[in-house]
Amino acid sequence: MAAPSRCPECGSAALLEDAHYAQQQLVCAACGCVLAEGLLTTTYSDEGQLREVAYSQSTGQKEQLNRCEQRGIRRVQDLCKVLRLPSVFEGTAVSYFQRALQHPSFRLVSLEKKELLVGCCVLATCRQHNWPLTLGTICSLLYAKQELVTSVYLSLQKELGISVPALSLADLVKTHLNSFRLFQHTEDIPVPFVEDKEKMLARTMQVVELASETWLVTGRHPIPIVTAAAFLSWQSLQPSARLTCTFTQFCKAAGVDLPPPARLRLKELYDVLLRMAAELAWLKVLNLDKKTVVKHIGDLLQHRIFLLKNAFCAADAEEQQGAAQAEDSSSNPPAAAGTEPDKGHPLGGKQKAEGSRRPLLPPCLLHPRKRLRTAASSASDAAITGDEPISDSEIEQYLRGPEEIRAFRRAKVWQ
Repeated sequence: MAAPSRCPECGSAALLEDAHYAQQQLVCAACGCVLAEGLLTTTYSDEGQLREVAYSQSTGQKEQLNRCEQRGIRRVQDLCKVLRLPSVFEGTAVSYFQRALQHPSFRLVSLEKKELLVGCCVLATCRQHNWPLTLGTICSLLYAKQELVTSVYLSLQKELGISVPALSLADLVKTHLNSFRLFQHTEDIPVPFVEDKEKMLARTMQVVELASETWLVTGRHPIPIVTAAAFLSWQSLQPSARLTCTFTQFCKAAGVDLPPPARLRLKELYDVLLRMAAELAWLKVLNLDKKTVVKHIGDLLQHRIFLLKNAFCAADAEEQQGAAQAEDSSSNPPAAAGTEPDKGHPLGGKQKAEGSRRPLLPPCLLHPRKRLRTAASSASDAAITGDEPISDSEIEQYLRGPEEIRAFRRAKVWQ
């Protein structure tokens, strides 16, 4: 069928081809009459000849996406816009999502896991481009449990073979502090609470590094320790106006949530700082506590390597010291009750100082959880030899019935 050369309505020869809703149409430029509509075709030659082609044989079948995939792609794009990610990230996340839906492991999963798959694709893309994004942020945006998101994320890495580098702690600190509202003066934030972003970031990084060197970060969620370090850093920059502010008030002013373990991490940081302050000569006479030690965080961080070496001892040194004390106590007889140790002995003060130092170990080893005590064995249990008579009730437990005997014989035939 040849295409018409003139418009049947007005007789104009100004005919144009226009693509409307992805279909080719032949339109009169004078009156707007649609002379012919394009059909689904495989090649441009068929389109020019206006030959009808079955949909199953056309290119439209491959280009059409199902509703689940279209909805997932829109969710990936919306999530990237919420996080303000570059356009390159959006394309990579969409390609991961399409690959995952075509994989047999994700094709028949529930709708809930497909929703979580959207966030996991965005998280994997950000990690590959070294963009600091935490799993907790994805969980809060998707209103999902962290355990379920973690399982889908690990399955995505395994099935698609995605190599994702680990997020560095420095990038995590920078990202977490970017969400604080303490860097610009507003009506809700008083003037003494406003702090310079670069100064607070540098001080927080030093406190987090100190926590890492004292085993406070290993094996734990990083957000609580970063929040506690930010609170100490913020107080130490202007202690006179901020010491009265509590941890809860700080998080409320900063506009961030207070994680439940953050108070324990803050208590552990106070303990480390107080032990370090006891090694500085000009701080020994001040009788510092957890409130006043914040004023001297700058000095403690400046000499942290020397102070950590003096405030803590190695684990092997602690064991050697305990063995030496046990040997001395066994070799020397105990002193009389009325006598006192020689205060003028040069080694007395040194041994006392070394005894006050605790080993630099993870908190889980210093304060292990209490285990349930096993029941003490009685004297009758300890005297069991195996030659005791067997009671009739116990013998009946081993006797088989007719059905058990037949089943046992049938099973024995296959052996």
